[in-house]
Amino acid sequence: MGRVLDSLAPSGTALHHTAEAQANLQDSRENRVRGTARIVPGVRGPTAKVPLASLGKRQSRLQGCPPSRNECRAQAEDAQPPRAPGLALRSAAHAAPAHRPGDRTQRPRRRPRPARAGRRTARGRAGRLPARLPVVPAPRRHRRRRRHRRPGPLAHCPRPAAAAAHGFHLAPVAMAAQCCCRKAPGAEAAPARPPPEPPPALDVASASSAQLFRLRHLQLGLELRPEARELAGCLVLELCALRPAPRALVLDAHPALRLHSVSFRRAPATSDSPCTFAFPAPGLGPPLPAFADAPGAESAGCPLAFRLDPFTDYGSSLTVTLPPELQAHQPFQVILRYTSTDAPAIWWLDPELTYGNAKPFVFTQGHSVCNRSFFPCFDTPAVKCTYSAVVKAPSGVQVLMSATRSVYVEEEGVYHFCMEHPVPAYLVALVAGDLKPADIGPRSRVWAEPCLLPTATSKLSGVVEQWLSAAERLYGPYMWGRYDIVFLPPSFPIVAMENPCLTFIISSILESDEFLVIDVIHEVAHSWFGNAVTNATWEEMWLSEGLATYAQRRITTETYGAAFTCLETAFRLDALHRQMRLLGEDSPVSKLQVKLEPGVNPSHLMNLFTYEKGYCFVYYLSQLCGDPQRFDDFLRAYVEKYKFTSVVAQDLLDSFLSFFPELKEQSVDCRAGLEFERWLNATGPPLAEPDLSQGSSLTRPVEALFQLWTAEPLEQAAASASTIDISKWRTFQTALFLDRLLDGSPLPQEVVMSLSKCYSSLLDSMNAEIRIRWLQIVVRNDYYPDLHRVRRFLESQMSRMYTIPLYEDLCTGALKSFALEVFYQTQGRLHPNLRRTIQQILSQGLGPSAEPSAETGTELGSAEADTNPDSPALLLGDEAPSSTISLRDVNVSA
Repeated sequence: MGRVLDSLAPSGTALHHTAEAQANLQDSRENRVRGTARIVPGVRGPTAKVPLASLGKRQSRLQGCPPSRNECRAQAEDAQPPRAPGLALRSAAHAAPAHRPGDRTQRPRRRPRPARAGRRTARGRAGRLPARLPVVPAPRRHRRRRRHRRPGPLAHCPRPAAAAAHGFHLAPVAMAAQCCCRKAPGAEAAPARPPPEPPPALDVASASSAQLFRLRHLQLGLELRPEARELAGCLVLELCALRPAPRALVLDAHPALRLHSVSFRRAPATSDSPCTFAFPAPGLGPPLPAFADAPGAESAGCPLAFRLDPFTDYGSSLTVTLPPELQAHQPFQVILRYTSTDAPAIWWLDPELTYGNAKPFVFTQGHSVCNRSFFPCFDTPAVKCTYSAVVKAPSGVQVLMSATRSVYVEEEGVYHFCMEHPVPAYLVALVAGDLKPADIGPRSRVWAEPCLLPTATSKLSGVVEQWLSAAERLYGPYMWGRYDIVFLPPSFPIVAMENPCLTFIISSILESDEFLVIDVIHEVAHSWFGNAVTNATWEEMWLSEGLATYAQRRITTETYGAAFTCLETAFRLDALHRQMRLLGEDSPVSKLQVKLEPGVNPSHLMNLFTYEKGYCFVYYLSQLCGDPQRFDDFLRAYVEKYKFTSVVAQDLLDSFLSFFPELKEQSVDCRAGLEFERWLNATGPPLAEPDLSQGSSLTRPVEALFQLWTAEPLEQAAASASTIDISKWRTFQTALFLDRLLDGSPLPQEVVMSLSKCYSSLLDSMNAEIRIRWLQIVVRNDYYPDLHRVRRFLESQMSRMYTIPLYEDLCTGALKSFALEVFYQTQGRLHPNLRRTIQQILSQGLGPSAEPSAETGTELGSAEADTNPDSPALLLGDEAPSSTISLRDVNVSA
């Protein structure tokens, strides 16, 4: 979701298993899985050598100013002693123990086999972590002893053996140190330490130094200030360094964050006394931490130097200088006090933008890389930790968070939250407003504004427990305690978000029953796939979304039958092929393993391929084993093995072949045309699609009606079509029929006229998912008699999912002035972020003489479009809002 250059240990260091050894094993595994090598700038070819002199010492030019990310990491490298010639560049744990002539007690039993040049490529990129350099070839004299070597420890070590089975090679020096089954010489002298966690995978979307530290816990003290649209925060990070004397801690941050102070303190021996927070009077700064083991001024800690550097247009890097005497695996705390304004992750709503029009509303949306503007963090899905929070809000405002436990202390007027399971930063979520609860099951409740609560309760009462129970039968116990749902105002930028314990869903979906069912079940499935087991990088988002989509359809099959599941699948695959026609089959974003270039927002990778092509691959795996129930058993074991961790694709595939050894013997991963590697890295549509014949009873009438409306003569076809009563159809049937008509637009005017005469009044009484599709047909065919329906729809909708597609269609056709007129009349009811997005669509769709004026209140072309999740960042690549790829074609729920 980085790696650093390991160094050899000083003379006299015993060889033993440490976090560095595990880190290098994880690094080599991920290098193989990803199939790419990141080359050090200026180095040509995988076997090029980087002179050690090029890593000379760098010093900050300003006294008292912390070094930059690259400088501090280079200085950490330079602090190590010179490396012995002929040895592979590895961690301190891999160095040979010191040896004195005549001292046989410390002499290794045999000299490790030196590495051959070219086995490893440099890994890194400009402005990020130092690269892992190519292995330096050993002198020839070492190789003469090769015939005397006995079988090494890898002969019975499963993980390196798996690497060899895939044709990958590791340097023998490293392999000996990394074996998980044998003790190395001198290991008895090593101090006992808890088993280290593997370092996170390389995430080009993160500026952080997460691979140098273990994040144990984070504590948040937050004060909501809706009048100023400001969040004041105090963050306490509990960490330990994986190596001695790290020069600096680098966190992901954002220009929206204003740092007031950063300080350091030793962590207490036990974590039984958590930090508390004091909230100063307004205008006196962010919350102040208070620790039971350090009363008074000692709670402030030792001040640290810090600086904020540019990273990408969606974030910054925060570099904090650490005390030089910090030891490896020694717990410590870093305390950051800050305020956040205009943050992409934090959405402030005036009362007028809520349904009740009574109280202000605020919610956060962290996916994919927005929470770095909520609080400084390791903003990568590869890093997980537990968290706790204390939140103060205005009187009468209900606060909720994605936490397993919550308590409201009335006398203090603050809420306390605790998440007991490790989660990545993007799943820390908060919502506050005029929210009321209603129980809908033994472990579920809905939260909504009072006017929406009866509708939400009636539609979900009892069924959520059915879905949870079905998921538990398939994939094991639900591990998050409660499953609550909060319905958010229409300004919520996506359909739904799978925050643990508290799913966020846009309230606009309440009127579309079948879409509501599918969206909630999808988020339920994320409790196992995405939240418990998470993709380690955003480049493999399909590991969460593809598996969650497969699990969602297994749950719907168990509860609603195979026919309904096949209908919904046909509807989604139809949208996938529509997107494929728009993008072209060679589009790089159609890969499951997409290469994310530095600086590109991972939100650009959010598309139907992540969901539906990922689903098709998982479905193909299920068919290989021949029995969906056996595949369910495998997924249950997969979740149990990797829960609360982050994985890469090879983890899933290796587990699959280990669970089904008969398939491994058949080499199913190498079947011609269906190779696993091709599934992951080939562009274009899925290599195989599921058999949907069980849904033919629902899809066949749709095909028949569409064929009637495209047949000739029109009069006879229309007469036959009018005998089919679509009012009795399922929502997905009607939506699929209208999507087919949209694909064929523009249609002959007489066809549109007949369609309007036959269906317009009926469709106008249906839910928003149906109405918007019909209105898009009206707009794309310039059918003026029904434009009043378009106006009425836009006047009643405040959600981006129902406004952006229509404005895009209006501005790409002959109805641009109509779009401008409607926008001027409705803009006051739209969230500022949505208003800016529509203004961009209008400014690009209209000529210079007709551009919206400055009276709209916000500037066109604002940088918000690049950083806010409500902007066209959800488009693929760098498509402009006026592109022919409509947001309806590519936007999906989380």
